[in-house]
Amino acid sequence: MPEVDKAGERYAADQPQETPGFFLKGSHQLDWGIKNRLARVFSPSTGRTVMLAVDHGYFQGPTTGLERIDLSIVPLLPSCDALFCTRGILRSVIPAETTKPMVLRASGGPSILREELSDEEIAMDIDDAVRLNAAGIGIQVFIGGEFETRSVQNMTRLVDAGLRTGIPVMGITAVGKTMVRDAKYFRLACRIIAELGAQYVKTYYVDDGFETVAASCPVPIVMAGGKKLTELDALTMAYNAVQQGAAGVDMGRNIFQSEAPKAMIAAINAVVHKNARPKEAYELFSSLKAKG
Repeated sequence: MPEVDKAGERYAADQPQETPGFFLKGSHQLDWGIKNRLARVFSPSTGRTVMLAVDHGYFQGPTTGLERIDLSIVPLLPSCDALFCTRGILRSVIPAETTKPMVLRASGGPSILREELSDEEIAMDIDDAVRLNAAGIGIQVFIGGEFETRSVQNMTRLVDAGLRTGIPVMGITAVGKTMVRDAKYFRLACRIIAELGAQYVKTYYVDDGFETVAASCPVPIVMAGGKKLTELDALTMAYNAVQQGAAGVDMGRNIFQSEAPKAMIAAINAVVHKNARPKEAYELFSSLKAKG
């Protein structure tokens, strides 16, 4: 089997990919409708996004902090750039008068009760995404998983459907329980997802080599929040990710499981859109938390 890549060679992480005619890398030759939807999710002024991820219930049920989305998440809508949720939550809970862009979870299958989570299928027709005025759709891709080929085909089918309807697809790198979370794996997974047509990629941050993951992916990367961290650690991770090439975050637990979710999302916004350093952002969090 040929070598997948050689770490550290020719990534030119300090030389940003050119973006002629449109502010997001790899997007300048897309159709107007897709670019318009991307410009709703990503701020044209910064090229970044703070997506609020609340789709966990599609396989975990009422996750801690998401028991009552009407009480915990709807108040946070003014502070995010986009919401990543399921169509069920969108129809049943999210106020239709909101102008925030919605990115919809489009895959599903096994629940948390199953050992093998990669056995997913497409769980939403593109016509429903159009009907719901979605700004995008997101789907898991299990590179290296037992059902890798199916998950890749699920994504490419949605990419084809999205190109027909003007809806961008976010491919999500899904890491199995036994997979190594390192830069080499994420370079492989993110590049495959981009090569097969996703307009942007959601992936995890790694301390060693994340800049090579971002540099070698020809479309925007948003950082997944992952497990709950302390507020300072989460702000540090977000800061490092955007400074090393991520076009923002798609964060869930580290916002809605915080002791002060409104203060935390404000601090994340400062990091992503204003390049606030972690300690500065944490001071903002602490100040806003103290004010209630």
